[in-house]
Amino acid sequence: MAQKILIIQTAFIGDVVLATAILESIHQQNPAASISILVRKGNEALLNAHPFIDQVLVWDKKQHKYANWLQILFTIRKSQFDAVINVQRYAATGLWTALSGATMKIGFDKNPFAFLFTNTIVHQSVGNGLHETERNHALLSPLGKFPNAKPALYPSLQDQKAVEGYQAKPYLCMAPASVWFTKQFPRHLWIKLLNSIPFEGPIYLLGGPGDKPLNDQILQAVQKTNLVNMAGRLSFLASAALQKGAVLNYVNDSAPMHFASAVNAPVAAIYCSTVPDFGYGPLSDTSFIIETKQALNCRPCGLHGKKQCPQQHFNCAETITMEQIYQPLQQVLHN
Repeated sequence: MAQKILIIQTAFIGDVVLATAILESIHQQNPAASISILVRKGNEALLNAHPFIDQVLVWDKKQHKYANWLQILFTIRKSQFDAVINVQRYAATGLWTALSGATMKIGFDKNPFAFLFTNTIVHQSVGNGLHETERNHALLSPLGKFPNAKPALYPSLQDQKAVEGYQAKPYLCMAPASVWFTKQFPRHLWIKLLNSIPFEGPIYLLGGPGDKPLNDQILQAVQKTNLVNMAGRLSFLASAALQKGAVLNYVNDSAPMHFASAVNAPVAAIYCSTVPDFGYGPLSDTSFIIETKQALNCRPCGLHGKKQCPQQHFNCAETITMEQIYQPLQQVLHN
């Protein structure tokens, strides 16, 4: 069994969270394995003090991208991995895998350099009900039989301390922003929700520093004393720790949903232009899917979100009712 393994996932933050399921699987089956992971700069904070990771390699794609790419290649070759597992289908990561010097070079058949891998895995197409973690799990098959684990993040004691002051009363978390317009429940509907939601406790609006203006606009429109804009105030892991303790987390189909999955936090995921069948749905024990009940011939309009609604009406979001959104909260409070 391979003892020294590198996992490559340099895509977005949610993709890295989902890739942690592979770490869990390997560790459960082979606790002695030494596991390294390669991520893009900015995402390494997700993996601070991760108990199963020996080394985090970081690729700075913004400054001196190709010089840094080469430096990473030297580091990979020097490390003499038994196996390199490439979760991505991009040329840059495929070439690392091909030139890694590892005994086993494992990746998806859709990678441009797959012909140089020792083991290629058929990438199951999106939309057949398979979760992304299951698609990724297939990459472990050349190494043996592994349990199909869930993704996991590990907030430290320090992360938990950073949020405990906010946890005195039962609270909700909401993450209104998304990188993509058509994945984001509209601002006016978040405002409508917050104005009428049957919940008296604190409500924390989550997000990164770039999400602060949107959260501020929502706060100004709602004018309730129980709302707090947390955007940019917490690290990734502290944010996950806050989500873990919430009565419920309202999220879009975006990274905060995967954070919730990775700490098994109760979650209500609102789907606008995308659909759960793509395989990126919530994995928490308590999870709810909220989506329009109307059969729209334009939905889904793409695998990822878009910068605007191609039809100009955004009915996939506008036809979701407040009743649908309250239902998960009522259910959780009732239980």
